[in-house]
Amino acid sequence: MRHLTERDRLDRFMVALGHAGRQPARVYFTGGASAVLLGWRTTTIDIDLALVPDSDELLRAIADLKERLEVNIELASPAHFIPELPGWDTRSLYIRREGPIAFYHYDFYAQALAKIERGHTQDHADVRSMLAAHLVEPARLRELFDAIRPALFRYPALDEASFQAAVERALVNEGGEGTP
Repeated sequence: MRHLTERDRLDRFMVALGHAGRQPARVYFTGGASAVLLGWRTTTIDIDLALVPDSDELLRAIADLKERLEVNIELASPAHFIPELPGWDTRSLYIRREGPIAFYHYDFYAQALAKIERGHTQDHADVRSMLAAHLVEPARLRELFDAIRPALFRYPALDEASFQAAVERALVNEGGEGTP
């Protein structure tokens, strides 16, 4: 049986993955893992992450850790749901290093836009937390949305007008600012 993932389990995951790695790599946490590490949630169902570069060694270690720590681990990032934001990697916040593995929070602008697009209740709460913590600034979020607009056609499930309206609603409703 898998457990919810709390801060201690995430810490154990980072230490163990760092011990398993032999080559430098970056792990980008997204979604609930970021929320737990930053303290706006106490648990998450999945550890969602992106691994750069892909490494069979680390993927095997992740599969082992999934069983050993009894957690759900998903290879998922905002770029699976929305176009990759320009400069996402330079905006990703460093968490720490374990062995040759550097851990980061995936760019919060990308996380916020992906969550806005999904629109689940927990996603709205996470976007509110990002805005309240000033991890995402409304004007910059709009700029980055505009930057990915030309690539939205690559995601057939996305409707540009609906997505833009959801961004504006989120910025007003989630406490980002007043009326657009």
